[in-house]
Amino acid sequence: VQLVESGGGLVQPGGSLRLSCAASGFTFSLYDMRWFRQAPGKEREVVAVIRSADGSTDYADSVKDRFTISRDNAQNTVYLEMKSLKLHDTAVYYCNAVRVVLWARNDYWGKGTQVTVSS
Repeated sequence: VQLVESGGGLVQPGGSLRLSCAASGFTFSLYDMRWFRQAPGKEREVVAVIRSADGSTDYADSVKDRFTISRDNAQNTVYLEMKSLKLHDTAVYYCNAVRVVLWARNDYWGKGTQVTVSS
C-alpha cells in the first residue's frame, strides 16, 4: 500500500497550489479519502474529506470556500486545490485513506508534502 503526496512548495499569501495523492495497493474507489495537515507545534487536523459512496465532501471551517477536494477513481488519485492561501495554511499536508466495514478499519497514510505560505 502506498500513498504518495506531491505538489507542495513555497507560495506567497493569496497564491494557489494543487496537491495530489497517488494511491496504490488497495481498491481506491472503496475508500474515503481525507487530507490532513500538521503545522509546527500543533496537532494534526483534518482539512477535507471526500467519500467513496457518493463523492460528497466536507471541509474544516478554516478552509471552506478556499480549498476543494476531488478524486479520480480511474487514476487512483485524490487532489486538494488550495486557493487564497494564508500564512496559517503553512503545514505538512498528509493524504489519508480510510475504510470501515463492520468492526474492521483500514487506515493508510502518506508521508506528507510541505506547504509553506510566506512573503
